[in-house]
Amino acid sequence: MKQEVSLVSKNYYEDELKHSEKMQRQNNVNALASKPELSFEGNKVKITFSQFSQIENGKLTVQRPSKEALDYQFAVPAVSDSNQYFELKNWEAGLYRVGFSWKAGDKEYYFEKVLVL
Repeated sequence: MKQEVSLVSKNYYEDELKHSEKMQRQNNVNALASKPELSFEGNKVKITFSQFSQIENGKLTVQRPSKEALDYQFAVPAVSDSNQYFELKNWEAGLYRVGFSWKAGDKEYYFEKVLVL
């Protein structure tokens, strides 16, 4: 008896490597003594993080799973303040997946939270 087995993605191996890298970045965040916090304040995403001054290549992604037109991406600079705000010019009430990635030293980090606006 023959049974065809198809992969979910044609790029299965590349996707698996990316997933493994993402998991390592999340583990790096879990090892931090002070973790970032993500929240909404009105139509702005607020990141609270005591180590902003040490980050490199910071990036904030805001994804609305039900409407791609409401997705955003922002550069997150290294600053001395512990709060940064990013305005969503067009937005609708609902669920958003918010991710914050950065590099510090030789490690990469990724923190994600689902928020409802």
